[in-house]
Amino acid sequence: MTATLAPSLSAADRCDRCGARAYIRARLHSGGELYFCAHHGRKHIPALVDRAEIHDESGTVLASPADHSAE
Repeated sequence: MTATLAPSLSAADRCDRCGARAYIRARLHSGGELYFCAHHGRKHIPALVDRAEIHDESGTVLASPADHSAE
């Protein structure tokens, strides 16, 4: 049986290096997955780019909720 890759990461997905919320998943061509927070992803993904399918949601880290202070 093979697992289907989830379309997006959730708060339950944790960085394999530090345990923070994962925003990057690297699905290795040889099998297995690695999860990284944005910080560790920037550090380790360049070495994995040719050996893995990368799903990167780190751009959502900078997204801020709408400013409702004028209401």
